[in-house]
Amino acid sequence: MVKRKVIKAMSITSTNNDLKRNLSNRHIQLIAISGAIGTGLFMGSGKTISLAGPSIIFVYMIIGFILFFVMRAMGEILLSNLKYKSFSDFANDLLGPWAGFFTGWTYWFCWVITGIADVVAIAGYAQHWFPQLQSWIPMLLTVILLLTLNLLTVKMFGETEFWFSMIKIVAILALIAIGLVLIITAYYSEQTNTTAAFSNLWDYGGFFPHGTMGFFAGFQIAIFAFVGIELVGTTAAETVDPNKNLPRAINSVPARIIFFYVFALIIIMSVTPWTFISPNKSPFVELFTLIGLPAAASIINFVVLTSAASSANSGIYSTSRMLFGLAKKQDAPEPFGKLSRRSVPANGLLFSCMCLLGGVVLIYLVPNVMEAFTIVTTISAILFMFIWSMILISYIAYRRKKADLHQQSSFKMPGGIWMCLICLAFFAFVIVLLTLEADTRHALIATPIWFVILGVSYFIRSLKRQ
Repeated sequence: MVKRKVIKAMSITSTNNDLKRNLSNRHIQLIAISGAIGTGLFMGSGKTISLAGPSIIFVYMIIGFILFFVMRAMGEILLSNLKYKSFSDFANDLLGPWAGFFTGWTYWFCWVITGIADVVAIAGYAQHWFPQLQSWIPMLLTVILLLTLNLLTVKMFGETEFWFSMIKIVAILALIAIGLVLIITAYYSEQTNTTAAFSNLWDYGGFFPHGTMGFFAGFQIAIFAFVGIELVGTTAAETVDPNKNLPRAINSVPARIIFFYVFALIIIMSVTPWTFISPNKSPFVELFTLIGLPAAASIINFVVLTSAASSANSGIYSTSRMLFGLAKKQDAPEPFGKLSRRSVPANGLLFSCMCLLGGVVLIYLVPNVMEAFTIVTTISAILFMFIWSMILISYIAYRRKKADLHQQSSFKMPGGIWMCLICLAFFAFVIVLLTLEADTRHALIATPIWFVILGVSYFIRSLKRQ
């Protein structure tokens, strides 16, 4: 899951203890496109398919529809003042310093949690080749490798992410193309005793085989597949012509969702009926295993493994830069605002990687990879919904405080404040859904601890500044 923000903060060099963006447009554009294809889709879709069946297609479309309006709200705010470079910037300006502090630190924590989800997924992918391998071993090796790479040079990051992104995009296109060929030729699988056909979508219990509750349960994991989708806005906002590139980037998101998410899942469930898809494995890998092509399955497994490693790498890079930015505003400890001789925020890198090792502890306590993945992705989804909600609340404040800028805007959010309220109600609805299953309920109960820690930290920070 390569995340687009990372790019905006990410491939940067520095002088005089300050960071300077250095990614070319080639890097930014491809990574922005590949950001639509993440670990949540590759790893989590098996679980969502088992919960919702073919109706998972509608789940992804509904979530994508809601988040499109979140990004439109964000886009209007960003274009109203090009000095805004992050969510914490406009939250701080429109809602107050507390909002900037909570948004900035929560956003950092979001990426740490997402990185943990990625290394947990890597453990699952590694077990495709080495079933007896202890899960914590590939996780630890991944964190050490990524830390080493990030401590070296910055240019290497941009080029590595470019090619990782290319691998993911080509793999999805190839999977869709191969799937279509199998469907057109009515491929018969001896392993599942089924024939590839679009009718497989409704022949196994219909589109809603588990009823309404099964459909609602699909939102729990599916929401994680979209984390980071809002970052296309901040990346585009820093291009040469944001008034042209930002609307284009945001408006292209629905097409990306339909193509990469909806088409890919339709193909998978048409070639292999959803009842044969394991909730504990990647359906992208299982597709080729179930049709009797283990070599192709290994290739796809390599692709999704590099995807997760790429996402974790982006997360490590981005969190270190976020700590750097927070330290510059005196919202984080001073050491995080210092650069190494290689012009990288080494202290932030080390701290973020230490936090990623929490995934190693988690997999030791919860040996089942999919169970651990569900817990972590639920926490990540809740925190990202907080960020998305802060964007919407900031938009409502923007409409109230800066009505003149709204009138002048050439990229107004459709539906305005009413659509913001609908989106906020949707996020509240998803939070309620998270109480339905035990694993997501445990994560939901644990998440408020983070906000308590933030509240205490902000109170102490305020006392020091008086």
